[in-house]
Amino acid sequence: MWVVATPIGNLGDLSRRAAEILRHVEWVAAEDTRRTGRLLEQYGLRARLLSLHEHNEASRIPRLLRLLAAGRDVALVSDAGTPLLSDPGARLVAAAADAGERVSPVPGPCSVTAALSVAGFGADRFVFDGFLPARDTARRSRLEALAEEPRTVAFFEAPHRIAACLRDLVEVCGGERPVVLARELTKVHETVLRGSLEEVLRRVEVDGNQQRGEIVVVLEGVPQRGAAVDADSTLRALLLEGVAVKQAARVAARLTGGRRNALYQRALELAESQTGGAKSVDPKRKG
Repeated sequence: MWVVATPIGNLGDLSRRAAEILRHVEWVAAEDTRRTGRLLEQYGLRARLLSLHEHNEASRIPRLLRLLAAGRDVALVSDAGTPLLSDPGARLVAAAADAGERVSPVPGPCSVTAALSVAGFGADRFVFDGFLPARDTARRSRLEALAEEPRTVAFFEAPHRIAACLRDLVEVCGGERPVVLARELTKVHETVLRGSLEEVLRRVEVDGNQQRGEIVVVLEGVPQRGAAVDADSTLRALLLEGVAVKQAARVAARLTGGRRNALYQRALELAESQTGGAKSVDPKRKG
């Protein structure tokens, strides 16, 4: 059995190997046969489709095991991206492996890794938390459990709940915590919003388009104590390189874990001292 990653938006992201596997297999177990059918049609593929989703996975397993035992080639796909990441299929994979069938991955697109790759927070260590609970109390409880996580945190959120989720994050994590909101990745209306939680929340509340489509939220982890970079040294180095005061404070906050407002004031003081006492004017500051 093959576990095949399919495009998360742009159909051109289907790998050559994935297309060959889907051309070779006789059966494709798909979360949404209509959506997968359009993908197969796009590539001129004629495998037979069998629905497999969260409501029928258990009942489908015996049939799929019989097909595998009879030597039939079967592929498992999800609606989009890499199967089993907040998608059904885990029980089928486990059952096939227990039955002695070979289960091979065909890697490819994944919205989680795609979002992490453009977030800029580092992904050598990260936590993926799937979809947050739909109910307010449960969602807030989950976010409180993640608030002090030192690793980068990635999770999915429904578009009609993203504003409420960001408000909870502001309350739980503080408005200055860096976040990236990756929406509709690889699609026509792809958007990557980055900034503090307060900044991104304001943009989402003002622009209703940011409350549509498929969303991955990437939250920067909390710097571990004892590993923080000295704030003054960081600010001095940035200012000497000609970085604007506001931007220097933003970068220093990310690197050191300090509060951006306090670092902004300190950056103003350092900039003034570096200019020999002359008043420093931040070119990005109004007024």
